[in-house]
Amino acid sequence: MAKDKNGFPKGFLWGGAIAANQTEGAYLEDGKGLTTVDLLPTGEKRFPIMLGDLPSYQPLEGEFYPSHEAIDFYHRYKEDIALFAEMGFQSLRLSISWARIFPNGDDAEPNEAGLQFYDNLFDELQKHGIEPVVTLAHFDVPVHLVEAYGSWKNRKLIGFFEKYAKTVFTRYKDKVKYWLTFNEINMLLHLPYVGAGLVFKEGEDEQQVKYQAAHHQLVASALAVKAGHEIIPDAQIGCMLAAGMTYAYSSNPNDVWDAMEKDRESFFFIDVQSRGEYPSYAERFFQDNGITIDMEEGDTEILKNHTVDYIGFSYYSSRLTSTDPKVQENTTSGNVFGSISNPYLEKSEWGWTIDPKGFRITANQLYDRYQKPLFVVENGLGAVDELDSDGQVSDDYRIEYLRAHMKEMREAVNDGVDIIGYTSWGPIDIVSASTGEMKKRYGYIYVDRDNEGKGSFNRRKKKSFDWYKQVIESNGENLE
Repeated sequence: MAKDKNGFPKGFLWGGAIAANQTEGAYLEDGKGLTTVDLLPTGEKRFPIMLGDLPSYQPLEGEFYPSHEAIDFYHRYKEDIALFAEMGFQSLRLSISWARIFPNGDDAEPNEAGLQFYDNLFDELQKHGIEPVVTLAHFDVPVHLVEAYGSWKNRKLIGFFEKYAKTVFTRYKDKVKYWLTFNEINMLLHLPYVGAGLVFKEGEDEQQVKYQAAHHQLVASALAVKAGHEIIPDAQIGCMLAAGMTYAYSSNPNDVWDAMEKDRESFFFIDVQSRGEYPSYAERFFQDNGITIDMEEGDTEILKNHTVDYIGFSYYSSRLTSTDPKVQENTTSGNVFGSISNPYLEKSEWGWTIDPKGFRITANQLYDRYQKPLFVVENGLGAVDELDSDGQVSDDYRIEYLRAHMKEMREAVNDGVDIIGYTSWGPIDIVSASTGEMKKRYGYIYVDRDNEGKGSFNRRKKKSFDWYKQVIESNGENLE
């Protein structure tokens, strides 16, 4: 592919990334069913539920559920897309809410109102020349599938997901070329309710359950790839990893081995989706931990014959590990992936390590491993943004973060890494997936909404808005 003098290829897709459950709101409007995220409140109950301790299959009185209104993108998408177009977006990564299409997940027929909403949304993007990059499952499962079937514990979800995928592929075959199956599929191991709608019973072997659910998702992903290629012959269908290189704290071989094993926890999913088979190290891990994967006849052929076209990944930070108990005491506070604090790196307000060089390392690592095109579908800085006396947000810290990461991404491209595009996370302020907060802001566009759900929803441009516009106009040449 021809490159501009700055290194980025011509046709590189610049844009932003959002998720239905963090933006749309309208949580029961037009026939939509409850999703798992609709049962995630703010406050102290949130994290235990994310780990699989769900107290109720209905919203509880006295709790605030930020997904129920989010930033009201459902009613304001035209306004928001116009702002994205003003920045020059060539792509927008977004997700379809499964429960808007099949409210219960096992419905005989899809919900036409839900299908029409995404028709209208894709038409609006097309009007502005913005390519949709669509995730089928972004941390939401219809609640009925959790309550009635045990979510991805149950093999029946493969069939429900395949039906959902075929429905949207058929409906949007002329409007969407780029697809992703599961968002950050490796998150299943760390936040099992978020990643797979898993709710654990007392005494249940959680590790066994997680890896069996992972197998079901991997087969479902492969069947979605199969269906996508059959229904949309020119489609590009990818997987997605929550990525970030794990460094060894020291040259102690035990630390180096531990770092490799930590990386393999995540690579496992992409190894299967990209290479089409379970890696040998997973077989050893299952044996050592007494895990037995229940596979049906034909599963191995499905996985082998329907691998992904590209690797989507998020990058926010690198990780650090050690086998020394004293070193392990110094951990970061905000990273879902437990990590030792890196003395060479700064942290965000939420304790996330800021490591631009790690972005280049991670991109090279993924490309060396899979030799398939990469798509950076999340990267950004969550921070508290304050309005000044003029009602403006001077978010120079965000510009600095993004500039440093984009420079390293450019170096990765110059290293020979094939990168399709870059959609920064949260181009407009959205509900935080991890904390449910609004004050943890990522956007180029400020949304008047607070942690308690108060505010006008009005949008206003931050300083980073015009900066990112210049980046896109120059295809990454102007990063200053």
